[in-house]
Amino acid sequence: MGMPNIPDIKPKIDLNFDETILLLLSSIALEEISLAHIMNAEAEKIQEVVKAPGCNKLDDLLCVDKSVERILRDVIKKEMLLEFKFENILELLDTKKKKKDDC
Repeated sequence: MGMPNIPDIKPKIDLNFDETILLLLSSIALEEISLAHIMNAEAEKIQEVVKAPGCNKLDDLLCVDKSVERILRDVIKKEMLLEFKFENILELLDTKKKKKDDC
């Protein structure tokens, strides 16, 4: 078996400052939407356990509670990272504004 032939890809992406900021903000928005979907799925998981008949309902609830807690902790961590990313964008905008005002 021979070596795979990988094409030489050299994309030329030309973005100005405003387009870059918009892409960064869009990436934050998309991640926020994803996190909202994750939280909704966790809520649905809890609803299903509450509605389900069964003799070990308390054990099931405790198990789901622990699972949801872990997921929500991860969501909170991601939210914090997104906040840092947003603050960096604001700093970048502020730096550009200051440079523009100095001219």
